[in-house]
Amino acid sequence: MQVVVRTTRDESMKIGIIACESFKKELDVLTENDPDIGYKEYLEFGLHIYPDDLKRTVREKVDALEGRVDAVLLGYGICSSLRDITDDLRVPAVRLDADDCIGVLLTTEEYAKERRKCAGTLYNTPYFAQRGLDRIKLELKEKVPNYEELGFDMEWYLDKLFDGYSRVLFIDDGLCDTEALIKMSEKTAQELKLRHECRAGTLEVLRDALARTKELAREKYETRTGSPAPAEAPKSCTPAQ
Repeated sequence: MQVVVRTTRDESMKIGIIACESFKKELDVLTENDPDIGYKEYLEFGLHIYPDDLKRTVREKVDALEGRVDAVLLGYGICSSLRDITDDLRVPAVRLDADDCIGVLLTTEEYAKERRKCAGTLYNTPYFAQRGLDRIKLELKEKVPNYEELGFDMEWYLDKLFDGYSRVLFIDDGLCDTEALIKMSEKTAQELKLRHECRAGTLEVLRDALARTKELAREKYETRTGSPAPAEAPKSCTPAQ
C-alpha cells in the first residue's frame, strides 16, 4: 500500500517525506497543515525483509525528488541496510536516529532498557497492534513460502518463533484510540500465551528528525535562491508527547 500526497512546487522552501507506512499516523499528525511539506509518500511495510530492495527503493524514491524539494525526511531507522543511506542520495536527507521503528517510538536509550528488562519481548507499536499476528505471518510466508509442503502449519512456526518469549509490550504513541489498540495488543498476547504490558512512547525522534530536515532545507533554499528562508509560522496545535 502506498499513500502519496503531492503539492505544486513553487519558489518557497519545501521538504519531502519518504517513510515506512508504519509511521503514517504519527507523521501525518506532526505535519498537519504544514506549508513546508512539498511531497509525502508512505512505502509498504515489509520492505526491510529484503534489505537490498529496501535500500534501492528508498534511493530511487528520494533521488526522484531532486529539483522538487530542498530536503527529504527519510522515515526509516537503520533497518539493517540504511545506516549510511543519506551519503548516497542526490537530495539532502535525514534518517531517523534509531535502529528500527521500535527504537523510533521509544528512543534508543529506552529501547535498550526494555531489552535488558526482558529480552523475550514482542514489541507492539499502534501500527503493529492493529495488524495483530497478520504481519508476523506475512513475514513467515515470505521467508518460507512452501511451509505447508514441509508438513508444518503456521501455529507450529509461531510456537518455534516465540519460544523463549515471555511478554508483549504495547507502546502508546499518545495520539488516539489507546483503549482500542491495547485490546488488540492484548489479543495478540493471549494468542501467543504471553503476558501483556504497556508503556508510553514518544514522538521525540520523529519531531527532532523533522526539525533537522527543515534546517537542511533552509540551507539548501538559501543557497538556491540567495535569499533568507522565510521564518516558520507557529503551529496552532502540536502533540504533547
